[in-house]
Amino acid sequence: MPTPERDAVDAILEQWAVERPDIDVSAIGVIGRISRLEKLLAPELARVFAQHGLEAWQYDVLATLRRAGKPYELTVGAMLESMMLASGTITHRIDRLEQRGLVQRRSQPNDRRVVRVRLTTAGKTVVDRAIVDHAANETRLLSGLSPRERSQLEALLRRLHVSVSERSTTG
Repeated sequence: MPTPERDAVDAILEQWAVERPDIDVSAIGVIGRISRLEKLLAPELARVFAQHGLEAWQYDVLATLRRAGKPYELTVGAMLESMMLASGTITHRIDRLEQRGLVQRRSQPNDRRVVRVRLTTAGKTVVDRAIVDHAANETRLLSGLSPRERSQLEALLRRLHVSVSERSTTG
């Protein structure tokens, strides 16, 4: 039974220790918790995005463009790199956001293969409103940690992210 000091992953680790004491399964303590947290966090984030008429992926695209600064425009290639998506996926997402009038795309006059995507005024308005509630929601979700613990966790997750990224076979 989970308690403030124990969670379901502790039980999993204990079960493996009994059933397969010959295998070091300690990494499950980290990876299992990251995986479980993602499943808990995703609906909490989605709820706030829905209040702004967005799905998480839509917010991600709009926020990527907004963070880029004026004129809130990026090439599709730069968006792919920033968002770690396949080109077919980003094209579909841009199509859907363009239909809603939240982004517009244009080809470069000197190279039609280069497509730029820009936030529309409506897109900027939506993402500017959503980020306020999104940031407050994420702060609420982390309220169980002290500022020092948040900083430590952030640093450790950064190191893990860099390490896994460097070893990743998917790019």
